[in-house]
Amino acid sequence: MLIDSHAHLSDERLIGRVEEISKSLSSDGLESVFEVGFDMQSSKSAVELANKYHNIYAIIGTHPHDAKYYDSESEEFYTQNATNKKTLAIGEIGLDYYYDKSERDIQRDVFARQIVIADKVGLPIVLHIRDAYGDAIDILNAHRDKLNYGVLLHCYSGSVEMIKRFNKYDCYYALGGAITFKNAKKDDVIAAIPEDRLLVETDSPYMTPVPYRGQPNEPKFVNLVVDKIAGVKGVDRKIIEKITYENTKRLFFKYDK
Repeated sequence: MLIDSHAHLSDERLIGRVEEISKSLSSDGLESVFEVGFDMQSSKSAVELANKYHNIYAIIGTHPHDAKYYDSESEEFYTQNATNKKTLAIGEIGLDYYYDKSERDIQRDVFARQIVIADKVGLPIVLHIRDAYGDAIDILNAHRDKLNYGVLLHCYSGSVEMIKRFNKYDCYYALGGAITFKNAKKDDVIAAIPEDRLLVETDSPYMTPVPYRGQPNEPKFVNLVVDKIAGVKGVDRKIIEKITYENTKRLFFKYDK
């Protein structure tokens, strides 16, 4: 079985199909899917979906794009809802210097504040980092004493060299549909990720893998990500299924609330 470690089912392109998606997960080879928030409202939706469906879990937090909207109400919501048994992590949090939808100093501050929350409530953090790996490492280093429950780099797009730097913080790495794109050129990155730190995801409805680009992504397409990884590594896909399943369980279900 597989676990889609990152999806946005509350997106308007998928919200009307959540019931259908949830019911078909098992037949599609998935045990569960993690619904990820990007601000307080989407995090509320994540918790609601997790409470409604047995095979959906929630990850809550403020994305760097929305850092400018982060406030004490957001902080209180994340802290309180972290105690929900279906809430697995604080995310997706981090830095995005590609779009700069929030000022960089605000992004850095909100990133750091949510690291503190995650440590306080005893949950892993799920990171969105784009064109900001240097600053992200600086912030992780400055808060190294707060990284006690695990760190996952969602949709990892960095280099092999950056993997070596992030390994110092015992990070996990999730790969998604982007590795199937013709211009991805990520085989060296796939090979460099330690096998006991590899996860898979879809980022639905975004990043739809080949050959379904052009239509909304959905959890069942995580199978194509597994196929790509298995092809690069030259192993049977069942090995990748087992590895990524065990890694996801270790990271997100290790700590009792």
